[in-house]
Formats: sequence, C-alpha cells, structure tokens
Amino acid sequence: MKVQTVEHFLSALSGLGVDNALIEIDGNEPPIGYGSAAAFVELIKKAGIVAQDAPRAVFEVNEPIHFETKNGSLMTIVPDDKFRISCTNVGPDNRFAQYYSTEITPEIYAREIASARTFVYYEDVKPLLDKGLIKGGSLENAVVIRGESVMSKEPMRFKEEFARHKILDIVGDLALFGRPIKGHIIAVKPGHGPNTELAKILTKKQAQLLAMVPPAVIPKGGSVLDINNVMQLLPHRYPFLMVDRIVECDSEGKCTGIKSVTINEPYFQGHFPGHPVMPGVLQLEAMAQVASIAFLRQTGDRNSRIGYFMSADSVKFRKPVMPGDTLFIHVEVTKSKRSIAKATGRCVVNGEVVSEASMLFGFLQQ
Repeated sequence: MKVQTVEHFLSALSGLGVDNALIEIDGNEPPIGYGSAAAFVELIKKAGIVAQDAPRAVFEVNEPIHFETKNGSLMTIVPDDKFRISCTNVGPDNRFAQYYSTEITPEIYAREIASARTFVYYEDVKPLLDKGLIKGGSLENAVVIRGESVMSKEPMRFKEEFARHKILDIVGDLALFGRPIKGHIIAVKPGHGPNTELAKILTKKQAQLLAMVPPAVIPKGGSVLDINNVMQLLPHRYPFLMVDRIVECDSEGKCTGIKSVTINEPYFQGHFPGHPVMPGVLQLEAMAQVASIAFLRQTGDRNSRIGYFMSADSVKFRKPVMPGDTLFIHVEVTKSKRSIAKATGRCVVNGEVVSEASMLFGFLQQ
C-alpha cells in the first residue's frame, strides 16, 4: 500500500502533540482539506486526545546542524529549550518575501499555523494545467500567485500566510523523524526536499547518539552487569578481559558492552611505540566476549560453559581505536542450537562503527 500527500495531516498530528493514533483511509491520499491543516485539527480535537502512561522520547539538539541546497534553500537547527521555527519564504524573482517566527505548541499551532493555506506560483503549475493534471486544484483549496497578484476565494488569512504555511509543512515533514524536537529551526526558502533531508540528518544523528550512550537502558548504578558480574560469566582475566561492563542485555540475544581503552593497556607498548593503536583482533575478541555473555544469559546456563571461537567472517576494521576512546560493543546472537551459536557484532566509537564481524562459537562444558 502507498499513501501520499500526507504532510498536512502529519503536521496537524505533530502540531497538536499526537504521536500515537490509528488513521483509517480509503484512498491513496487524505482529503485536501481546503489546502491547510485546519480541518484535520478540528477532527483530531473532536476525536479527543488522551495522555498515555509511557514517557515521550524527545530529541534535544546539542549542536548546530546546517546545510544548503543547490537552489538556495538554507536549513539550520540550533539548541533551544523549546521547539521553535523561524522561516523566510522567498518566491521567484524575490516576490512575496515573508518572514515569521514562532514557538510550536499545540495552542499556538492550532491558532497561528494550522489555517495557513497552500500557495502556488502560476508559472510553476501552468505546464501541469496544460496537460490536464492537478484537476483537484482550485482557488478554494490553494492561493495562486500570478505576477504581482494574489488569486484567492477569500482575503489573506495572515499577513505572513505563505511563511506560516511553510512552517506548517516543516512541522509535517519533520513528523517523519518520529519524535518531538527541542531546538530552533531557521529555514530560508524551505521546501519538502530540504525538510525531509533535515529529517534524515536528525535520524542519523539520533542513531549516533544511541550508539554512543544508550541511557534509556542503563538502570541505577550505570550497568546491567558490572565488572564483577562479567568475571562471573567469563573465564578471561587481565590482560585479556576486553569488557568492563554490560549496559544492555535482553532475552532475545542482544547485548551491549563497554570497554574503556586507556594508555595503560599492555599491548600499547608494542602496538605501536609512539603511535598507540588497539589491535583489530582484540576488538574482535571484545565482540566475542560480549557475544558469549549474550548467549549464556539467553540460555540461562551462565556458569558451566566456555565459548570458543570457531570462525569469524565478514570482518572489517574501519577506523583506528586510540587511547581515551570508549568502545561500545554491540552484538546479537542470530542463531543458536545446543552448543553452537552464531552472532554479529560491531564496535562503535563516538557514534561511528570502527569494526564489525560475523562470528561462530562452540560452547563446551568447563
């Protein structure tokens, strides 16, 4: 199934703070709703909004993000304790340049943004009209700008209606990111392309942050297994214990461990003098040790078996690991049968994968 032209409806949901809803639709796009989000806002309010028990995950911007496009669009997002959008809309030949800035809250969105209508430039839609397309478009659901004239069934709803509608679109397109934002977006000549590109960048940034520190899974005390628990599961000891603690481990075979790489590691004396680099094979060993913990916790047989390497495939070392780095070791047991297990693993530093591998193990009784 494919549904399109959903930005106004997504904007209404996001603008009102709705992030869990069931929507039934019998066509491949929502109704045009007179070219704004106002009709959807009224329907959402009529359906009712219910607060849920689960905490809402919010993305907090902690550093500026900026990019420009070939057609002159500029998108910037900077840290802010609220969600704000400042938008400058500039038409062809700099016509109808408008600026509007606002915080986005459910109340402000419903009052100041939702009713701003879609607008088009006549020179952009004339080729489509000549081909008999966009037959659903009319002055009832869009404002048409032709030259210096504004064609509409009613007067402009706001002095900055075009800039406000661009903000409406930004809210809808960023709904694709999937979580509320604390940050200030500064947009110049935005459009659906730049908006969705920003959503992609935020999604990638969020994935990097989760790879660096997964706070939602670290309970009080900072770990699922501390170093003493790790040594109860693994027979390895100094200098070959490559896991300091486990911060995430579930019953499905997924596990995340941490190794703090310090200059005191004994292998740095010879690898290499004056240019210390953690050997790739030891990163592979770290993945293997975390995978052993994942398997033993998954099976519940925690103290009676030792894991032995059988093979390692698709091994890749992408970036060097230096003293001072914190190695996040993510593994997943993908198959297990009796005393044989297969797992995938990757080591991550500062949100970037530095090594990865597929591994096969045999587990024997001590």
